[in-house]
Amino acid sequence: MMEETSSLIKSVPGNNGDEEEATIKLEIDDHTHSSVASAPAAAARISLSSFTKEVKRVGSIAGPMVAVSFSQYALQTISTMIVGHLGELALSCTAIAVSFAGVTGFSVLLGMAGALETLCGQAYGAEQYHILGTQTRTAIFCLNLCCLPLSLLWLNVEKLLILVGQDPLISHGAGKFMQCLVPSLFGYATLQPLIRFFQMQSLVGPMLVSSIGTLLFHIAICWILVFKSGLGNLGAALAISLSYWVNVVFFALYIKFSHVCTKTWGSTSMEIFRGVGEFFRFAIPSALMLCLEWWSYELLILLSGFLPNAKLETSVLSICLSTITTLYTIPYGLGGAGSTRVSNELGAGNPRAARVAVYATMFLAIAEMSIVSTILFVGRRAFGYIFSDDEEVVEYVTRMAPLVCISVILDSLHGGLSGIARGCGWQHIGAFVNFGAFYLCGIPIALILAFWVKIKGMGLWVGIQTGVFVQSLLLAIITGCVNWERQASKARERIHDGSVSKDI
Repeated sequence: MMEETSSLIKSVPGNNGDEEEATIKLEIDDHTHSSVASAPAAAARISLSSFTKEVKRVGSIAGPMVAVSFSQYALQTISTMIVGHLGELALSCTAIAVSFAGVTGFSVLLGMAGALETLCGQAYGAEQYHILGTQTRTAIFCLNLCCLPLSLLWLNVEKLLILVGQDPLISHGAGKFMQCLVPSLFGYATLQPLIRFFQMQSLVGPMLVSSIGTLLFHIAICWILVFKSGLGNLGAALAISLSYWVNVVFFALYIKFSHVCTKTWGSTSMEIFRGVGEFFRFAIPSALMLCLEWWSYELLILLSGFLPNAKLETSVLSICLSTITTLYTIPYGLGGAGSTRVSNELGAGNPRAARVAVYATMFLAIAEMSIVSTILFVGRRAFGYIFSDDEEVVEYVTRMAPLVCISVILDSLHGGLSGIARGCGWQHIGAFVNFGAFYLCGIPIALILAFWVKIKGMGLWVGIQTGVFVQSLLLAIITGCVNWERQASKARERIHDGSVSKDI
């Protein structure tokens, strides 16, 4: 560099003063060039202190979010458990109705609400606080609009079940249950955007109190309506509806009377209708991303009915599915925390901080999967007795336990990665990934192993988990190869210009 400087000085005409000035200028330029060149390298380095702080930050959001996710999931599970004491017919009707409601309604609305993890999360990071209230109102309007055709479907469930060959008595009972469950559809459509509104601001305290309070209320009101009102299993459907609306009312009161939401909630305006198009551009692929995975597991249970000794195979797979669904509330809550942190930092224009949030989220996911899978494997024998006293079922569940442990590991990874994808606005990519992973890979392998290789229910489970592995691998590759500076730039452009880019 000194030789280059000398030659350049010689080429500059003038007196000694001019040469001195040229030397200073060249040294400044050289220092600037070196600083710019070293900037990416400095940005690439992540200090232990910043990583530790981010782990604590993500963990402080993830803990309450896990409790919120579990409380939401437990409403329907507890209702089914309470109804189970009424007898086999009431339980069968309720189980079919709850499963149908999840596949055709709740999964769709939950997936669509995931659009706000991009729209609200990035807006909050960019300090465009008024956008949060507007986008949340838009989401509530759009989701309730979608409830209209869904409610028509629910009102005609009895005819549909009879059409596909279901027992008329069970079809009638399930149809009545679904009719009483319709108000819950609109309550859920209002609740989920409000949850995202609080989540994207890291206001986990109100969500935690509300969710636990609602769960306790639900247990009491469900027991009263089922056993004391004479409504039977229909009381459980009404209890679910009441509980969702109680949760909505709690959030509404908090927004109205707490100063915390003053900046972000704002006032109602016609802007909520102008944002409908943008919301659906994220909401539709977000719903597909979730539903394609959810529906693949329901398809797994249906396929088990075609296996030899279908009663045993279906029972065992249902136990395995119930287990991982319950445990998935942990990585789903963790993914929600990761989504919040990543979207906030991208909106704020901090690509390095967003990358640190990704590492912190995946670190916690690995820690969680290690602990949960180890506990499940060690207690695999007792695990079967939780669900059944039948020795044949318990023995089968014990043999399946190692595969369920692998499922827990994969679910933890893809739960964190899916949350990161939602925070970045990659829902459209996630939808393609899930379609390919489950329907071009997982389900075909499950069919081959179960019906051709003849390893029955174990084959179905291995097949679907192959899909989860492919899903996690693809999302990991996408996340690892992404240009975070470009992501931050795109987030800022979308917030300030209203543009939506699909580039990663």
